[in-house]
Amino acid sequence: MSTSSPKTDWIALKTRLCDWAAELGFQQLGVSDVNLESAERQLNEWLRSKFHGEMAYMERHGAKRSRPALLVPGTVRVLSVRMDYLPEDAEKAKALLDHPQKAYVSRYALGRDYHKVLRKRLAQLAARIEDEIGDFGYRVFVDSAPVLEKPVAEKAGLGWIGKHTNLIHRDAGSWFFLGELYTDLPLPVDEPESSHCGSCRTCIDVCPTDAIVAPYKLDARRCISYLTIELKGAIPERYRKLIGNRVYGCDDCQLFCPWNKFASLTDEGDFAPRQQLDNSDMTMLFRWDEKTFLARTAGSAIRRIGYEQWLRNIAVGLGNAESTAEVITALKEKLTHDSALVREHVEWALKQHAARQA
Repeated sequence: MSTSSPKTDWIALKTRLCDWAAELGFQQLGVSDVNLESAERQLNEWLRSKFHGEMAYMERHGAKRSRPALLVPGTVRVLSVRMDYLPEDAEKAKALLDHPQKAYVSRYALGRDYHKVLRKRLAQLAARIEDEIGDFGYRVFVDSAPVLEKPVAEKAGLGWIGKHTNLIHRDAGSWFFLGELYTDLPLPVDEPESSHCGSCRTCIDVCPTDAIVAPYKLDARRCISYLTIELKGAIPERYRKLIGNRVYGCDDCQLFCPWNKFASLTDEGDFAPRQQLDNSDMTMLFRWDEKTFLARTAGSAIRRIGYEQWLRNIAVGLGNAESTAEVITALKEKLTHDSALVREHVEWALKQHAARQA
């Protein structure tokens, strides 16, 4: 619990907090209370609809996800921060979509794992607060615990949740990461941002798998990010052609969102593309052995899916690729792979090329 003086000027402290956050590389800091009743109702409806698929962790912690004080006793405020991550002009990313040879990797995963970057900066922010007021109660979260980060950020004035269920800022689009500091400090809260999506339905229309089943409702089981990252088994065949060359995640709803014309490129070196993952042939990535995969995804969010899923995803991408001798040879090399999961998707990919050639 906080040992700060009862005479602490909370308004002045919040102003300094915003300055410190900017110095640490965050584009914005906001403060929310812990009343998330509306978000809790929406979460429960989403879970009842089974839209979470195999993400059992979404229901595992009960009300702790929507009631911060249950997760961290004593919490009365949440400091929410955002950090831009778009490493290059979005038009370059658009040009890669459904490319006949190149792999598409979600822009957030091109550089260093954002969990590590934001967690370290939030810990530094907490240390500055301690230097200013003494010990206080807090915990840092970066997509690593049962936290409703987007509803919290919306309440903190960092943007509004768009029809694609991502957070949008009117001056910065949606290409940013979120992080939270749960705290017992009674800081003044910010005003929530209102929605500015209006009648626009671009994100709904461009989604390759029709995963946005209604405005503000995402069926994760259809989402390419879920299918290539969260799903551990076979990708349902009805989605494989629709995935195209998206071998890790999907950005379509952000790439075509009109609000992202205001997005700024990041100046964080940690988010710069590594291992040429922003411009790699699928056949080259498919030929990585497990040792190479582990070495080249060290410090990357991609590491979490493991080598088997990596090959599964690229096999699907190669099934949708141009029928060249190089593609066919690369696929045939994996026909005897130890993993039945990999073999299944390789066989599917080869059937796609055989059908096209016939």
